Amino acid sequence: MSTSESGLHDVDESDLATVSRQTSVYVYEVPVRLWHWINALAILILCVTGYFIGSPPPSMQIAEATHQFVFGYIRFAHFAAGWILAIGFLGRMYWAIFGNHHARQLFYVPIWRGSWWREVFFEVRWYLFLERAPKKYVGHNPLAQLAMFCFITLGVSFMIVTGLALYSEGLGKESGLYALFGWVFTLFGNNPHLVHTYHHLGMWWIVIFMIVHIYVAIREDIMSRQSIVSTMISGTRTFKDDLPD
Repeated sequence: MSTSESGLHDVDESDLATVSRQTSVYVYEVPVRLWHWINALAILILCVTGYFIGSPPPSMQIAEATHQFVFGYIRFAHFAAGWILAIGFLGRMYWAIFGNHHARQLFYVPIWRGSWWREVFFEVRWYLFLERAPKKYVGHNPLAQLAMFCFITLGVSFMIVTGLALYSEGLGKESGLYALFGWVFTLFGNNPHLVHTYHHLGMWWIVIFMIVHIYVAIREDIMSRQSIVSTMISGTRTFKDDLPD
């Protein structure tokens, strides 16, 4: 293909060869991308405020208790972000039903398929630098799908349920929310402190995922054969070559 035929400007033959090899696929629809970034912000706020709720700051060094409301603002931010997380997760479940098939990857793992497990172990070897070249995936690779299911689908579900249970306790046993989530305390031997403890441990479970997720996204954006970070902004997956796996 010549420069005139391609319609491109300021381009040489090597550039044209690169352009001809790159293909793009629309993967993540707008609701999925919006949920991803809103969910990320909500989780960040929840982790920071949740840490301070578990380990309160020395508020008396800021001002007299009667002159400031620091811990109250921390709790308010935590509760507001928690409701955003919960409602957003319900919306994400809705879109898993009515969106494209990539929107469903978050909510299931095909553990019955041997080929899926072989690809999981391939990705483990790739991340450990034991494979020479990665494979190409339009959606999540199998290892990422497994991690998202364990840390987000299961982890966030646990945090939402235990969080709403703890919130309902503050509203009182006569509240409608306690009627919906009071059973959570029964599972923990009617010990609210135990629910608090596991809810706090769940925060660190999510923090570990966030650290690994950010590292892997940046690493794969550089080393893999397709776009990663920009895909969750534009929705389009761009492949860097046209070679088969």
